[in-house]
Amino acid sequence: MGTASFRRDLVGRAPLVGTFMKTPAIDVLEVLILGGLDFVCLDAEHAPFDRAAMNVCGALARAAGLPLLVRVPSANPVEIGAALDLGATGVVVPHVTDVATAKGVARAAHFGHGGRGYAGSTRAAGFGTTDMAGHLAGSRDETVVFAQIEDPEAVEVCEEIAAVEGIDALFLGPADLSVAYGKTDVTSAELQEAMARVGRAAQTAGKGYATFVPHAEAGRALEHHGFNAWFVASEHAWIMAGARAAMAGLKGD
Repeated sequence: MGTASFRRDLVGRAPLVGTFMKTPAIDVLEVLILGGLDFVCLDAEHAPFDRAAMNVCGALARAAGLPLLVRVPSANPVEIGAALDLGATGVVVPHVTDVATAKGVARAAHFGHGGRGYAGSTRAAGFGTTDMAGHLAGSRDETVVFAQIEDPEAVEVCEEIAAVEGIDALFLGPADLSVAYGKTDVTSAELQEAMARVGRAAQTAGKGYATFVPHAEAGRALEHHGFNAWFVASEHAWIMAGARAAMAGLKGD
């Protein structure tokens, strides 16, 4: 697994396992890389990642050949472009609720008229060592865009969102979607129906299909919906689980 093949593997429905990273510290990313994950996603929507923190993580990920994703705070083109310039392989964009938003996200993540601003001096362009033609070709082949489907209105048009050129995968957000359905957990029939429908949309459009799960067992229970990319927990959850297991093992309940 590497940055050059990540997009191909994602849309080709290869199984991919990664996690959300919540702590803006390069050491944490270094440990996660040593864990052998297929990708890591910096959670700039819900964790305190500023551009400087993302920048150092981008440098390490590039050096290690790790596909690094950034969940940006919104569909703002400035945030999308900044994440890609610093070396991220792709972006995960929350609350893509309609086709117009999906098209705007795809445009912002790719070079072209009205799209991502071009600069040859960025890490993504090899700090000036890649010519324009090479940078454009590399970006076209490798840049990955996940559209998060986490609102009921997005589920209703998921087929159209999946068909948008430049959207490579749909990410079903189980927590936000459950809350939007008025639920207090992620076990509802409505959520299961949404997972199935969005999965069919992704498969028909030839796109990847991702979701968040708290652990591997939960992911296995959802395989029938067609997911092939798993954002499993976060380093916060793994640290806590390890600490609690040690306490239980040595001190009992």
